[in-house]
Amino acid sequence: MARDYPLEKIRNIGFIAHIDAGKTTITERILFYTGVLHQMGEVHEGAATMDWMAQEKERGITITSAATTCYWKNHRINIIDTPGHVDFTVEVERSLRVLDGAVVIFCGVAGVEPQSETVWHQADKYNIPRLAFINKLDRIGADFYYSVESVKTKLAPNSTPIQIPIINDENFIGVINLINEKAYIFDKDDLGIEFTKCDLDEDKRISEKLKNLADKYRTELIEKVADFDENLMKKYLDEKEITSEDIIPAVRKATLDCKIIPILCGSALKNKSVQLLIDAIINFLPSPKDIKAFDALIPNSDKVRKIIADDSEPFSALAFKIQVDSYVGKLTYLRVYSGKIKKGEHILNVNNGKKERITRIMQMHANKPSNKLELYSGEICAVAGLHNTSSGDSIVELNNPILLERIRFAEPVMSIAIEPKTSTDEENLKKSLLRLLDEDPTYCLRNDKETGQTLISGMGELHLEILVDRLKRGFKTELNVGKPRVTYKETIINSAKGEGKFIQKIGNHGQFGVVKLQIEPYSENLEKSEAKIIFENQASEEKIPKQFISAVKAGVLESAEAGILTGNNVENLKVIIIDGEYNEVDSTELAFKIAGSRAFGNALQKAEVILLEPIMKIDIRTQEEYLGNIINDLNGRRGKVLEVKEKDSIKVINGNVPLSETFGYSTDLRSFSQGRASYSMEFLKYDKIPDSISKKLIEKMRGY
Repeated sequence: MARDYPLEKIRNIGFIAHIDAGKTTITERILFYTGVLHQMGEVHEGAATMDWMAQEKERGITITSAATTCYWKNHRINIIDTPGHVDFTVEVERSLRVLDGAVVIFCGVAGVEPQSETVWHQADKYNIPRLAFINKLDRIGADFYYSVESVKTKLAPNSTPIQIPIINDENFIGVINLINEKAYIFDKDDLGIEFTKCDLDEDKRISEKLKNLADKYRTELIEKVADFDENLMKKYLDEKEITSEDIIPAVRKATLDCKIIPILCGSALKNKSVQLLIDAIINFLPSPKDIKAFDALIPNSDKVRKIIADDSEPFSALAFKIQVDSYVGKLTYLRVYSGKIKKGEHILNVNNGKKERITRIMQMHANKPSNKLELYSGEICAVAGLHNTSSGDSIVELNNPILLERIRFAEPVMSIAIEPKTSTDEENLKKSLLRLLDEDPTYCLRNDKETGQTLISGMGELHLEILVDRLKRGFKTELNVGKPRVTYKETIINSAKGEGKFIQKIGNHGQFGVVKLQIEPYSENLEKSEAKIIFENQASEEKIPKQFISAVKAGVLESAEAGILTGNNVENLKVIIIDGEYNEVDSTELAFKIAGSRAFGNALQKAEVILLEPIMKIDIRTQEEYLGNIINDLNGRRGKVLEVKEKDSIKVINGNVPLSETFGYSTDLRSFSQGRASYSMEFLKYDKIPDSISKKLIEKMRGY
């Protein structure tokens, strides 16, 4: 069976944005206009196709990324609709890791919002070409030009409009396409299926002022793009007529190279300008063939192999998402980078070395699968049969092992204690947790050694609330749930040395290992790696043979899981192995692991250890009359106000606040603003807790 569309006709794109910017609504419209849906569902009615989970329908938000496929003008578009809430940022991270392009949605009233910045920087990390779409221009207070400036100043100075809105009697009625100088007016039907396309002089609702504005922005577009296209530059300097045939390939090239960000506009809810967005996706975002070859590591060597999107190459794919389906079982979402594979063939999971068999290949439409017989390079599909595969694993042809770059996930900042109500629930809870943790790697599970409780950590209150709700309803598990609590960390602020020994004699053989090490504060480059502790070995081979160094590291990492102040993880430090002793007969990896653990614990006892807490970036929007009360309250929560701006008589407060001080904040904010203020938060960093608060917190956590 041959592939249905050639590589150059495929687009793998995602919609990313701040919560409530309109991602799912836009996806719903695209599916309608491309013929996948015969009726549009609304998010606020719980009827959107891509929000298929019960929790999504009830809350009117996207919780898990959902994939679908549609077809437009002889192109196949694979879409991933991602969540906008900061608690589910893992879904954005792993989606962007495998996508070729993205559409960043902005609210036309608010412009750039906190989570807009987060997802933008995530796209920057993977160097993803993108379009910007200013949505909700039908709303009161919408300002396209304000939104454009906020994108330019906060995110991308190289962004430039390729459309501007047509406003008539304060109503958004259509757009002017700056590339072909045509107006698109959506006045023929409420569904936006039919619209009027005309020259700017043909419609009296387009004023001279707007025509001049269009001319200004078109010139700006040409000047920006001409910097990256010699033919366009020559025409511009020679003052020759520049047509859409000149501009489109130049804009495409500059967009693919991430040199410019084209900005479009519309109103998804009112069915205006969505078809033009689909055209732009095809015209300006990359196909898998446009993605440059990249290096993949060959395991157990320093060699790399170039990976290109080609069906004749060896099969390679990244497992980027796991989903547990009540009917199909465990689904593994794959992005195929090279080669092809058929249903029933065996593959190799390079990360764990296990051989598995693909029993089913499915094209997903949200949670509805349709079967395929073969999977080709450049495609995104789900497969069944990979029981030993996790998010981020490399899936390849049996005899061609390579390692693709793994997905790095954010750390949890909040935890809750849960326990089953009955012995039946206990067994069910264990199975259910493992399935849910497989789906979402930002959940962490551990047992509190002192209380015996099961602790679940996540990205925030909503994240944990969803987990508990799914356990109760989806897996029919009755639980007792504790109050959410903050996940703290420990670190050091000075250097210290420690020594650890493990010496036992049993008959003629025993265990022997001695480790001396030094610990010191270290934070440089830790954000770029998965490691939170950096190691350096200065011990000679005569003191500690190389084969035991990994055991020492394992012992240190195990010891660092429980700090001396509160039992939280110890991070942001460097461990230098400086000396040791070994015995040719009795030294073992176990002995050096235990010695390394003891040496680290000994050094911690001598160092000055401090407690770190998660700090959140907070964005509050309020009427001026409540500004004073909100700032005073924020200060009382140990928060810092960094900036107060004004947008259409609304005050926007940007600041930082410790996560521990935000429990119940939504209720308090509603109370002293009469329900008129709103806020959003996202994780910023871990920072030192003031000494007075740290002392009380340590005493409380130790149970004094």
